[in-house]
Amino acid sequence: MKKLITLVLILTGFTISAQVAPHKYFIEFTDKNQNPYSLDHPEQFLTERAMQRRQVMGIGYEQNDLPVTPAYLQSLQNIGAQILNSTKWLNGTTIYLADTTLINTIKVLPFVKSVVKNTVVYNREWESFNKFNIEDQIVSVKRSSPSTKNVSAYDYGESFEQIHMVKGDLMHQNGFRGQGKVIAQLDAGFYHVPVLPAFDSLIANNQILGHKDFVKNGLPIFDDPSDQHGMWVLSIMGGILPGHLIGTAPKASYWLLKTEERPYEYETEEYNWVSGAEFADSVGADIITSSLGYTVFDSTFKDHTCADMNGHTTVCSRGANIAFSKGIVVIVSAGNSGNDTTWRCVSAPADADFAIACAAVDSNGLRIGFSSLGVDTGGRIKPNVAAMGYLTVIQDAGGSIRRGNGTSFSAPIIAGMTACLMQAKPGYANTFIKKAIERAGSHSSLPDSLTGYGIPDFVNAMNIMSVNIPKKTITLSINPNPVVSEATLMFNSEIAGRITIKFIDAIGKTIGVRVYRTTAGENRLIINDLAGLKPGMYIVTLDSDFLHARGKLVKLPD
Repeated sequence: MKKLITLVLILTGFTISAQVAPHKYFIEFTDKNQNPYSLDHPEQFLTERAMQRRQVMGIGYEQNDLPVTPAYLQSLQNIGAQILNSTKWLNGTTIYLADTTLINTIKVLPFVKSVVKNTVVYNREWESFNKFNIEDQIVSVKRSSPSTKNVSAYDYGESFEQIHMVKGDLMHQNGFRGQGKVIAQLDAGFYHVPVLPAFDSLIANNQILGHKDFVKNGLPIFDDPSDQHGMWVLSIMGGILPGHLIGTAPKASYWLLKTEERPYEYETEEYNWVSGAEFADSVGADIITSSLGYTVFDSTFKDHTCADMNGHTTVCSRGANIAFSKGIVVIVSAGNSGNDTTWRCVSAPADADFAIACAAVDSNGLRIGFSSLGVDTGGRIKPNVAAMGYLTVIQDAGGSIRRGNGTSFSAPIIAGMTACLMQAKPGYANTFIKKAIERAGSHSSLPDSLTGYGIPDFVNAMNIMSVNIPKKTITLSINPNPVVSEATLMFNSEIAGRITIKFIDAIGKTIGVRVYRTTAGENRLIINDLAGLKPGMYIVTLDSDFLHARGKLVKLPD
């Protein structure tokens, strides 16, 4: 097995037919010229909630926040292209062409930077390659669990193990159930969500804020019986069936976003994922959770390799990192390829530098063999944490309580609990939240490539945030120094995150501030706007939630 596309292990029963694939292309634009939107008016493209999130976290607006230039889209339409999903973060759009010869006209347009063809060539026999080969391990046998009816907020029934493992029952008991937090779920379809009993509370209390289909190739997202994956995942976070199933964030609000195109595997789906993440940002989501992963495709020449899983190469991993830069906590499933000798790494976007990738363990906290392997070298830890992804309690399409397997099911446990943590500790930057969850892991002092920092205790994570995480002082190198107009700041960071750089003059006045996104490991930040700065000596400081550095810079005359 090379890939489990949707990282859940429940049989769906669909069949794959070899049909002609659509002629889809991703068109990357050169710029955002002639753009009617302005960074001075973010209300044109962001909701009030989205702007408030950035304000709380001290995040400004930048060029990739601007929507793509509408005139460019109109030009493509005039040629004969159908616009599918645009992405401002990657500055481009996915199009459909009925007449593929038109792509030659599009390629020479002055505002077109590159064209990526997403047409599928069927050179992989999916019928014999069962990517859901573990998914039929669904069981309905109830295992006895201790009742918490008299000591907690809910009677968890069979779901007690998966909640208690991360101390979710204690968080709930203290009133932290995700209230006021918004989770955007990027997934396949959400079959029967409006009518299934576990979601009665979500529907009655208007906690499902809306839904959007970025695939648009079939039935509506609530109506396709082959698209149950998103519904299963949602039940783990938002479901309420007293005595059987209680989700990790039953009082959070949800956006349901379909980005996965089943039963095929196109590179287009990664662009869908980025468009979905952008939408989540625009409506003010606090958390993105996605139990999807991308490794291989219907066209083998499009396949990723483990070398691509470096944190910032694949389309969806780049999107996950940008989402994090907007203040969103990004939580994804690590993958189900642990027993695959040909794929010894996590999938995308689990590899993303800023994503929290979730491995799977059983009810005893032991890693399950199918949970994808990661890395623990070079300053990178993947997966990041783990939760119960074996015999996890879910709701099925008929309204019954079942159990399924997959890192698809460990990710929503962590996502829901993160909403509870953010409710308990409002106003903290997502870099701080991510680090607190990792430090609350069961073996945080010795992270590995199997379950990362381990199973997080969210009560402990809350306590860690209460006492603050001490900063580490690191070494800062500046080259050249003295400098005329451009200098490179070099430093090493144990984690990825947002860092603020300040330039302080001889009398202690801050005369310049920069905000950058750093990666885990060696960082080289180029400051190229020093021309015009008065000659003299300056103190340069680097600060984030977790590190501090200080150095001297001598500015020469221009």
